[in-house]
Amino acid sequence: MAVFRPFAAVRPLPDYAAQVAALPYDVMSSAEARELAQGNPNSFLHVDKAEIDLDPSIDLYDARVYEKARENLEKLVSDGICAQDQKPCFYIYRQIMEGRAQTGLVGCASIDDYRSNTIKKHEFTRADKEADRIRHVDACDANTGPIFLACRPQAKLHTILEDWKAAHAPVYDFVQDGVRQTVWVVDDDSAIVRLTETIAKIEALYIADGHHRAASAVRVGEMRREATPGYTGEEEFNFFLAVLFSSDELAIMDYNRVVKDLAGMKKEEFLEAVRKAGFTVSYLGDTPFAPEEKGTFGMYLNDGWYRLTADKSLVVDDPVEGLDVSILQNNLLRPILKIADPRTDKRIDFVGGIRGLKELEKRVSEDCAAAFSMYATSIQELLDVADAGLLMPPKSTWFEPKLRSGLFIHRLD
Repeated sequence: MAVFRPFAAVRPLPDYAAQVAALPYDVMSSAEARELAQGNPNSFLHVDKAEIDLDPSIDLYDARVYEKARENLEKLVSDGICAQDQKPCFYIYRQIMEGRAQTGLVGCASIDDYRSNTIKKHEFTRADKEADRIRHVDACDANTGPIFLACRPQAKLHTILEDWKAAHAPVYDFVQDGVRQTVWVVDDDSAIVRLTETIAKIEALYIADGHHRAASAVRVGEMRREATPGYTGEEEFNFFLAVLFSSDELAIMDYNRVVKDLAGMKKEEFLEAVRKAGFTVSYLGDTPFAPEEKGTFGMYLNDGWYRLTADKSLVVDDPVEGLDVSILQNNLLRPILKIADPRTDKRIDFVGGIRGLKELEKRVSEDCAAAFSMYATSIQELLDVADAGLLMPPKSTWFEPKLRSGLFIHRLD
């Protein structure tokens, strides 16, 4: 059964919430972060991507970057921008994007639930990315970015959240990048007990997004345990910051692919290889193609768009191998374009669906030879893979809207 408990968040004063809130560190480059934070000293990007306050020549993993992150976090508190709540609370976090709402409960999950697989994963993590966030969490002595968790629909949990929202005013309510961000504080002891007991009956939680943040938070907790003989298990470092959503409120966007070259082939040779691999190829010219059903793919080359339709023989009944991202990888990217490992091959890059199909065209005009638009993985496919104890190929899911960092900070001491 799942452990999910309240905590005393360090969070912005209401007048500063919109200034502090920022997109996650891993959806932008350092250059993009510098531009986004320009003129806003309170942006949480100064904590999550602290290199923006240092000379661009400094390595991203230099010790000075992590020290700057700690310094900037402390400054938000000392300057009166953020303050810590006086008691452990839960927080309700609602986002509305293009008319669709998702409401999550902010609290702390257990590192032991992660270790025991009560919190289920669906992606590999990379050691270098884990190492970066381990150093960041350890230096800041805090979880600065929430892990995006999901659970199967829970009627009682939904009722408790809706009743609280209806009876209480929010502490934050603002629009950022077209997404409305609203937060309520649940500080009533009886409501906190009801929420804790309700979640304790849930058999499994799922990491929707934030696998590297989760793995890093757990590792820091383990490090603190090793350094604390006789720890009780109740210390804050045994828990990590998360937002729990019902799976039926979530939406996954496409996660598209761009490839640097055609593995030495001419266009006509490449197209013939795609046909022989079991795809029907239809030329669409200048008409962009976003797949509307499984087994279809858009492909953009320098002469325009194509629709690819996978033969039924390429579709297998398997939670992982039956995913569209697997069909493309196993039948086109690997055998034809020689992309054996998309996690490490520098010839492939990934473009979140939020950037649109124009971004794929742009990449082909600038530095790539081919782009592929994907049909989005479903939340049910994600749950099925996790329940089977399996892992998805890299970059299988892109969730929108992104959770904002900086609205809730979990101190580990």
